Parts: sequence; structure tokens; C-alpha cells
Amino acid sequence: MGKVRVNCCLTPHFNFSVFEFSRKECIDCTMSAQVNNFPPIPKFMRIKPCFYHNIEEEIPQTHQQLVLRVYTLWMMYSGTLCMNVISCIAWWAGGGSSVNFGLSLLWLILFSPCSYTCWFRPLYKAFRADSSFNFMAFFFIFFLQCVLAVIQTVGISGWGTCGWIATVIFFNQNVGSAIVMLITTLLFTLVTALMALVLIRVHRLYRGGGGSLERAQEEWSTGVWKNAPVREAGLNAAAHAAQGPSLPQYPTAVPSYPNNSNW
Repeated sequence: MGKVRVNCCLTPHFNFSVFEFSRKECIDCTMSAQVNNFPPIPKFMRIKPCFYHNIEEEIPQTHQQLVLRVYTLWMMYSGTLCMNVISCIAWWAGGGSSVNFGLSLLWLILFSPCSYTCWFRPLYKAFRADSSFNFMAFFFIFFLQCVLAVIQTVGISGWGTCGWIATVIFFNQNVGSAIVMLITTLLFTLVTALMALVLIRVHRLYRGGGGSLERAQEEWSTGVWKNAPVREAGLNAAAHAAQGPSLPQYPTAVPSYPNNSNW
């Protein structure tokens, strides 16, 4: 990872709820810049990765397995959208409408990256820095994702998804195409069930750890939700300036969510 020279003008002032920093002293510190590594893109391309993704390094050990499973769920959902495109081709070849293929391709291009950005990243950042704001963002967006997954599983004809209604009806027209569509239907059903379990599991962890809407509102009003790495780096620089440069650290004592049941 490359080194970046930064002039920090931050002095830590402690509060019972959040860390606040004022520009009273200039501290000359050196922080390591994390190089974005996700999505993995070949180096010869001009497009560069947008995020830094490292579960083992950034997520507390007690919650690494859960975050990894949610990441696996995102990959399953993206794979299901890919399979849906193939099934819609079979649907089209068996006498179905070409509109379904066009929409399935659109859903793949749209929902695959957006699902990572809109609900996995908030969950990742929530566990990384114990951010109530990011937990609330995850709950809201992931609930909408679950509703969308239910609609995709139902499979309304003309919506570009091979769900139960479209598949069962198409068995009367072309059995071969319907069997391919059935594979996607089963995948949508499995992914939807897992999404519901994830939503319930994360909500129980959050509420069990003392999380609330008031904490999220406090983070929003103070701006802490978007400055977690910066305030931790400033605290580290102020406390260990005499020891030389060090990596910006996220809180090690949080999140302290209960983990008394396996998922």
C-alpha cells in the first residue's frame, strides 16, 4: 500500500457519546492510504476499483463469518440474475416474449452492482465502525431488496423474471424451456428465503447490542457516520505522535453485539 503525506489539524475532544475534533493544533502525521481492490479489474484497463474490501482486516473477528455469508448471498443473487438471463433466452426460444430477455439483461446490469453498493456496503461499514446510521441504511434498503426478491420469485409474466407463475404456465407450452426456467425459479426462492433470514439475524444483533434509531439520528446530526476512519486516525495520531506513523484504526472495542446463537 502506498504512503500519503497528510497535514492533520485535528485535536481530540472527548464526549460521552462521540469523538469531536476541532482545528486548534496542526499535527503532522503520515497515514497509509488503502488501495481500492473491489471490484477486481485487470490493471491494463483504465477503470479502477471503487472500494476497499477486506473482511479479515476490517471486520471484528466475531462478525466476520456473518459479513462473509452476506457477501456470499450477494454473489448468489448476482449469479441468480445471470441464470435468469439464460432462462429468459430459453423462454424466448420456446415461444415467449423477447421483452422478458431485454428486461432480464437490464435487471442484471442494474441490480448486481447496485445491490452491492446499496445494501452490502452499508452493512460492511456498519460492522466495521459500529455505525448505527449505516445499520439503518442497511435495514431500509435491504427490506426493499427482500420485497423485490419476492416479486422476482413470484414471476409475473412480462417483468423479465422467471418466477413460479411464469414457469408453471409455460410448462403447458414448452416443457424444455420451462425446466430451464424452473432452475432460476428455485434459485430466486432460495435467495429470497436467505435474505429474510439475514434481515432477521442482523436486526436481532443490532437491537441486542443496544442499537436504536436515536443513535442513528445522533450520528447523522454530528456527521460521525461519514468520518469514522478520519476521527480514528486523528485520535491515533494525537495519542501516538511520538511513536512515528501508524495505520488508521477502527474501534477495537466495538461492535459488541451478542453472538450466542449460530446462523
